[in-house]
Amino acid sequence: MIARPFVLHTVGMEIQVLAKKEFPERLGEIPQPPKQLYARGAWPSKETKYLAVVGSRALTPYGQDACEYLIRGLAGYPISIVSGLALGADACAHKAALAAGLHTIAVLGSGVDDPSVYPRANAPLATDILSSGGLLVSENPEGYKAQIFDFPKRNRIVVGLSQAVLVIEAGPKSGTLITARLSGEYNRDLLCVPHRINDPHGVASHTFLRIGGALVSEPLHILEALGIAAREESKEEVGGDEKVVYDLLTTPRSRTDLIRLSGFDPTLAFKVLTTLELKKLIQEEFGVWRRL
Repeated sequence: MIARPFVLHTVGMEIQVLAKKEFPERLGEIPQPPKQLYARGAWPSKETKYLAVVGSRALTPYGQDACEYLIRGLAGYPISIVSGLALGADACAHKAALAAGLHTIAVLGSGVDDPSVYPRANAPLATDILSSGGLLVSENPEGYKAQIFDFPKRNRIVVGLSQAVLVIEAGPKSGTLITARLSGEYNRDLLCVPHRINDPHGVASHTFLRIGGALVSEPLHILEALGIAAREESKEEVGGDEKVVYDLLTTPRSRTDLIRLSGFDPTLAFKVLTTLELKKLIQEEFGVWRRL
């Protein structure tokens, strides 16, 4: 990809100005693609698959847990998490990607220079994305202040870049509904996190599941949608905190018992149980964890 850089005076990082012929191939194929892109940071390697993650700005604890769990399970795979740097689901997705060591792309409605980044509350997150080797991208130039109409336009870039779109949660009037519909128009796979019946935050996911979206309840479902083969894990790879919990499961136990017997705090216990479950070494049935 050929870029024509110019140098910022804020942190000294270059902004690449890309013409349409220099766009990632998928983005150049959408209806009404951007006339040009302003990109700041590093693009991922060519073999990387792009996963868009979208959802409500008023993210619930359930939505946050689901977002973090699913993205954490993608650690070590050639995947870049694409979102819009907004409050709520977008910020959660970017942060989870950074925590998992994944590349992440923030598509902005504003310019990508430091003073223009919007929302301002997520300016530190934008800095973290750049520091980690990620990317900020926008169709708007340096110094551009985002307007309300820029966000739907931004969302077509989020979807256009990606092979699949993951809907975490959204209510009946959320802009996420529009973004999810774009996945069908652009021929992208639509992945949806299920919610409880009558949960207003599950309206988007349940609506699209009814019309053909794919249900996602574990990271493996995302890997399948992206055409990535899951790694085979072996019991010999269990060590440290994972071995402590695994050894305790010579007898099936509840999470409460595992926390008490291991001495781990609940957060660490949840992390270890999730890791062992992703390795397909344990599973939970009726509130009790047991070895496979």
